Amino acid sequence: MKAGNSTLSAYGTTIFEVMSRLAAQHQAVNLGQGFPDGNGPPDLVQAAATYLAEGWNQYPPMLGLPALRQAVAAHNQRFYGLEVDWATETMVTSGATEALAACLFGLLEPGDEVVLFQPLYDSYVPIIRRAGAIPRFVSLKAPDWGFTRADLEAVFSPRTKLVLVNNPQNPAGKVWRREELDLLARFILAHDTLAVCDEVYEHLVFGDAKHIPLMTLPGMRERTIRIGSAGKSFSLTGWKVGYLTGPAALMQPVAKAHQYLTFTTPPNLQHAVALGLGKDNSYFQELADEMQLGRDRLAKGLRQAGFTVLDGAGTYFLTVDLAASGIEEEDAAFCQRMVVEAGVAAIPISAFFEQDAPKHLIRFCFCKKAETLDEAIRRLTAWRC
Repeated sequence: MKAGNSTLSAYGTTIFEVMSRLAAQHQAVNLGQGFPDGNGPPDLVQAAATYLAEGWNQYPPMLGLPALRQAVAAHNQRFYGLEVDWATETMVTSGATEALAACLFGLLEPGDEVVLFQPLYDSYVPIIRRAGAIPRFVSLKAPDWGFTRADLEAVFSPRTKLVLVNNPQNPAGKVWRREELDLLARFILAHDTLAVCDEVYEHLVFGDAKHIPLMTLPGMRERTIRIGSAGKSFSLTGWKVGYLTGPAALMQPVAKAHQYLTFTTPPNLQHAVALGLGKDNSYFQELADEMQLGRDRLAKGLRQAGFTVLDGAGTYFLTVDLAASGIEEEDAAFCQRMVVEAGVAAIPISAFFEQDAPKHLIRFCFCKKAETLDEAIRRLTAWRC
């Protein structure tokens, strides 16, 4: 029998699935996979249920319900001062991962080069390679996950077609600083490239950190697509509703790819997300405040258990430095042993690297209820102390 596609067949089971299976097998507290414990805002869940019973359950418009696309445009203006034409510059997708696929399939040609920053979300590289493009990696360096001009000079070339940026960044918890974005924008403009910005954690930013969309920088508006996610902004990861904002000229080929991927997204979920994006600013601030409490609770407990915890300015995730914690074991082996012996699951950060992966960092997820975090801390403290 002939084999399947060689690019995708080369990838094994994801580390998330491996660790989640181990966690279930050993009845572990799963701080590996990034999803909240709760069930999302009750008013949005009820709105989706009501629409399902009383609304339109046939195909909605391919680009998304007008109400949601208008809400996306209004959201851009309210939070970032971006003036967006909802009719030509927005689109709804079945999750942010589908949005990424539509962007990459719609914008790339075989042989194009794509600049990426690792550690990175695991779907990026398989999609890029399946599109026939070539990834070029900048390795961000812990503990501050920074990069230099020389790092960019090493990966940009006349063949660079696109830059893919995750900000705030999974798994590092990094929120890009203005000077970093300015430097990247200068390279993008100098090489006349496009940018796709995975900004699904845009409202999960803590303390003095501030999320700045690359699209808002001078010269970037007409060459950037930004991606948002209802899953992250409303703690409804199972709904898989994403949304794109970008210039009409770039949205057209991306919409063609979307047409042949999922075509559309459940209308009841779109309706509820439109209501969610219209929520008062206090909702988004309270969301960030609640997540920050979880971050601080877990960080304190991990430190008390003898771990060295890196600062995290955003997302759902904290990084532990095993070497700095006096642990010489490699990340993957340590994570597997921790599930079995301590009953707590985390993810090795080497899984988020395609090359030159550090082997001393692991990722914990803190978007959980206080009692879940406390139980994980209790187990780890008993194991380590």
